[in-house]
Amino acid sequence: MNETVRAKRRPLRRFTGPVELADRLEKTKAMDRPIRVLAKAVRDKIKPGRVRDWLHGVPTGKPLHPPLATVSLGCFMSAAVLDRTDVDPRAARVLLATGIGSTLPTVAAGMTDWSSLHREQQRVGFVHMLANVASLGLFSASLLARMRGQERTGRLLTVAGLSAGGLGAYLGGHMAYRQAAGANHAPQVSHLVPLGWHDLCPITDLPEGRPVSRRLGYIQLFVLRNGEAVTVLADRCSHLAGPLHQGRLVVENGEACVVCPWHGSMFRLADGSVEHGPATAPAPLFETRIRRDGTIQVRPSLT
Repeated sequence: MNETVRAKRRPLRRFTGPVELADRLEKTKAMDRPIRVLAKAVRDKIKPGRVRDWLHGVPTGKPLHPPLATVSLGCFMSAAVLDRTDVDPRAARVLLATGIGSTLPTVAAGMTDWSSLHREQQRVGFVHMLANVASLGLFSASLLARMRGQERTGRLLTVAGLSAGGLGAYLGGHMAYRQAAGANHAPQVSHLVPLGWHDLCPITDLPEGRPVSRRLGYIQLFVLRNGEAVTVLADRCSHLAGPLHQGRLVVENGEACVVCPWHGSMFRLADGSVEHGPATAPAPLFETRIRRDGTIQVRPSLT
């Protein structure tokens, strides 16, 4: 009887499948050493500059890797669909070749983004990468088999490639939607601040030429005083929410900028726009004015 009662009290374990797998990958430390080595190698190979900014997606304001990955996976899935029809087999070969060819910029963009993520995100991303490498190998073998006239083998390899690619796509989705890799961590904050001007602090409370953090309601702000001029941005970096007020002040291309202390994203102080990635979204800017009694007032920029 007692055993029956204990059995009833014991919580039932719900099978969560891939969700549990992804959650465990975040916590495992078994891959940390190769992750450190590979991430450092990528950062050393692709130095900060124009190429790295393009791979992050800075010029477009959005991460470049997801749309490129959609093109590759779309080609592979389309080839598998054509395999179920009576069209010319050459059509599937063209799609496979296009998908394989598009993986080079896709991998370059993905690896560049991955090298500047938190360790938990990198762990999931590492397995995401391994699954996609296996998928690419299977699709390449499929194309080779088809070129040799082995259509049945080629079709089976395509299905296997989609299975591995599906795992990779799932883990990529986990990184994007559960771990917020690539998402904007400094979204527009105007909806969090009531309309009009708001008192922030006396200008005499601010040090000269050194950024500090001040709070306005729910929002942490980056505040920099230079004489009577005060620059105010949202304090959280749009890449992974690093504290901008702890960053370095630099001049880049004649523009005063702040560099995020976590992953090196650079924002122009004049308008919050991105000078260098990995961030792709700007830092929200606040307009400022000083009352006669020396109190700084702020409001979200309307431009």
